[in-house]
Amino acid sequence: MAKKRVDEMSFLDHLEDLRWHLIRATLGVVIAATLAFIFKEFVFDVIIFGPTHMSFPTYEGLCKMSQILGIKDTTFCADKFPFIIQNRTVAGQFSAHIWTSIYAGFIVAFPYVLYQLWSFISPGLMPNERKNSRGFLIIASILFFLGVLFGYYIITPLSINFLANYQISEQISNEFDVSSVIAIVRSSSLASGFVFELPIIIYFLTKVGLVTPQFLRTYRKYALVIVLILSAIITPPDVASQVIVAIPILILYQASIYISTLVVRKQKRKQKHV
Repeated sequence: MAKKRVDEMSFLDHLEDLRWHLIRATLGVVIAATLAFIFKEFVFDVIIFGPTHMSFPTYEGLCKMSQILGIKDTTFCADKFPFIIQNRTVAGQFSAHIWTSIYAGFIVAFPYVLYQLWSFISPGLMPNERKNSRGFLIIASILFFLGVLFGYYIITPLSINFLANYQISEQISNEFDVSSVIAIVRSSSLASGFVFELPIIIYFLTKVGLVTPQFLRTYRKYALVIVLILSAIITPPDVASQVIVAIPILILYQASIYISTLVVRKQKRKQKHV
């Protein structure tokens, strides 16, 4: 009976530790979100609405590329987009301000959130496992930010450019709601950020034996189809945009196979020494 009570207290202590890690992670997000809330001009005018202006670096780069290739009829070289951004609800701008600040806070504080999660999990690992996973926080954070930048500078402008210039009738003018524009920037950036974590996910799945290099190689062709489908969903329905998005994802998948192979090799070496 006494042993059962000790186990129960240990479990409660474990939950208490998790609660404090979650509180610290939430506090980190709140602090970053508060800063984003204060500097709203920079967050909205420069970051959120940046891809809605033709002076955005992606459009300038694609315009120059089109000129080099001799493509004259392109929307990347226009003076401005044929739409306006407006707000249709009473609390729309305030709500957009709050939620955008929260998402921005999460993106900025992502390394700290990851650190709190790792601090909770790492005590349960073996010393050699903690040593081998020493660079986890740095690599995972770099991959996440690379994904966010890819979503922001590639997927977002391609999507906005296509949708802004798509027209079914000259009688219809585009007047986009502010929440719709923010949703494109948010979903493209965050989705890409999490997709770029694929090598990290594969690493841990391989460590626990749920994934093997042979499995990843065998289902590579199915992964290719899934990647193309995902690219078609998150990008405009043109082949060029889908290829641009699919290439880095396929590179990440190939890198994941390599990482999985390294993990399996290390595990086999340890078994031989034992």
